[in-house]
Amino acid sequence: MLKLDPNSHDAVIFDCDGTLVDTMPLHHTAWQSAFTRFGAPFEFSWELFMRRAGMTIEQTVKELNGEFDCELPVDGVAAAQRAEYGRLSAKVRPIPNVMAFARNVSTRHPIAVASGSTRTCVEDALAQVSALELFATIVTPADVERGKPAPDMFLLAAERLSVHPRRCLVIEDGDLGLQAAQSAGMDAFRVDRFGGVQWLPLRE
Repeated sequence: MLKLDPNSHDAVIFDCDGTLVDTMPLHHTAWQSAFTRFGAPFEFSWELFMRRAGMTIEQTVKELNGEFDCELPVDGVAAAQRAEYGRLSAKVRPIPNVMAFARNVSTRHPIAVASGSTRTCVEDALAQVSALELFATIVTPADVERGKPAPDMFLLAAERLSVHPRRCLVIEDGDLGLQAAQSAGMDAFRVDRFGGVQWLPLRE
């Protein structure tokens, strides 16, 4: 069960895709469409997709080019993925337990989003589930030098919330995001789209 202990934490930082909103299957479908269009020489499986959850689209294409020794056009694949996701975005739904926790905790503590997606994508997804007004602070890769698994986005979110990083609690679904939270010195809960919750205290 998601909970905030005020003796340990003063603020909560949420990932967006796969954490607050159930968008990961939509993103996966959009990726598959984009890779099919550009003739990718690999199958973009769910496991391959989830290994890079939290990474920017462009960086994902670059890393896959390296992994599979191919030369897919980074900008072309990224544009195709975003266009296809845009066509699917009306299907966005909240992840109920996480969204309920966000609404509840926001009445007493500052909260933020730190997401590997673009600001437009994050704002559109949150607006789709009537939750955009909860998050005055939204941090995306455009705001920092390094995306997840680097801690930069979480540290910037903490700074904008005026809360020490050690007093921030992270809610995440992806391995890269959880690595970033640990590097930022923050406790975390791992969540999934089915309502699962796992407590991951900071390991020194």
